[in-house]
Amino acid sequence: MEFGDQIKELRKRNSLTQDELADKLHVTRQAVSNWENDRNLPDLEMLIDISREFHVSLDQLILGGNDMTEKLIQDGSETRRAKMNLISASIGGVLMLMGLMCFFIKINSVEYVDETGLLHENFYLIPVGFLFVLSGVIIIATAGIRHLIEKKKQNRISTGK
Repeated sequence: MEFGDQIKELRKRNSLTQDELADKLHVTRQAVSNWENDRNLPDLEMLIDISREFHVSLDQLILGGNDMTEKLIQDGSETRRAKMNLISASIGGVLMLMGLMCFFIKINSVEYVDETGLLHENFYLIPVGFLFVLSGVIIIATAGIRHLIEKKKQNRISTGK
């Protein structure tokens, strides 16, 4: 049985209108209507609320239709990918900031020659700064390319090509 049919059957079995169910779940009537007509599916938190409201197990709600199982699996993998992209972008951004700080310190540092004729200069900050900036750019670019590849795969899967 499809998820929409399950929700509709549970709602009618409990003598609830779409408005009444929407009020109990703190959603709009349109959301309930969309679930019942299989236009979209609720997220995991809402599934838990529905199972509590109707006193049915999550297994019954989720495994009753294959669409729901696939959506939950897809949502979980998308969440993991989004977290990894955020972490990668954050690391790349921090590396780039460290590189810019190296350049800032180099620009504002004083170079001098002491009494013995020895030059004191923090010349190493320039290549270290470039290394940090380049590493950050590579990490961010890699995360972006991975994101684009995953989007392309999802488009192929959804269009069946």
